[in-house]
Amino acid sequence: MASTDRLRRITEAVREAGRMGVAELAGLTGASEMTIRRDLEVLAAQGVLERYRGGARSLLLRGEEPPFALRSQEGQEAKRRIAEEVAGLISDGESVVLDSGTTCLEVARALVHRRLTVMPLSLHAVNALAGAPHLTLLVPGGRPRPGELALTGPLTTASLAALRFDTAVIGCCGLTAADGLTAYDLDDATVKRAAIDASRRVVAVAEAAKFSRTALAFVAPASALHAVVTDEAAPDDETDALAAAGVTVRKV
Repeated sequence: MASTDRLRRITEAVREAGRMGVAELAGLTGASEMTIRRDLEVLAAQGVLERYRGGARSLLLRGEEPPFALRSQEGQEAKRRIAEEVAGLISDGESVVLDSGTTCLEVARALVHRRLTVMPLSLHAVNALAGAPHLTLLVPGGRPRPGELALTGPLTTASLAALRFDTAVIGCCGLTAADGLTAYDLDDATVKRAAIDASRRVVAVAEAAKFSRTALAFVAPASALHAVVTDEAAPDDETDALAAAGVTVRKV
């Protein structure tokens, strides 16, 4: 493979995956690991990606959110493990604001039989919790986003401003120690910020892939989080950096 073709292939692969190791890129291109390391230095100097020990991560933002139906089929087992861990962090009698997204939907399912007060921020989670025998369900106003069914707009933020919660369970599109919590949608980011502001404790849920992404809309710095629950594949460099910032990190 010619040098220019190899650089283009590396750029595309890292952008698509978010981060890749030297060995993975060597296998992908057929080049030696030494050659890949030199290529990564060239691309890092061009500002295309960022080097870290053993690989590289993309510096290009992913501005388009995958469809809800597609995301709901990805990493289901990891999302269930995350949801069970989050449920274990919540005590009976708490008031909880539950963000939108596929992982938070799994959290809703894990809370169905609990004695809680819960305000879900998506109609998917509202449906999952409707009829729960011991749970008090609060439904905010707002405009559902098509497909996602996340509630957004001034009615949603007004509902959040009128209440105070023990715990906010917040999903994200991207999470890094440097860039904090980010979202693809500006209205969604506004609702997430309102939920964080209305809560005493903030627990973020993020599968491993979220740690390689920074999305368009800034939500909150990592310091705003009290805990992050993720899966075992989450990169150690990012989870260590979050822990160093005072965030409790739980890998399941």
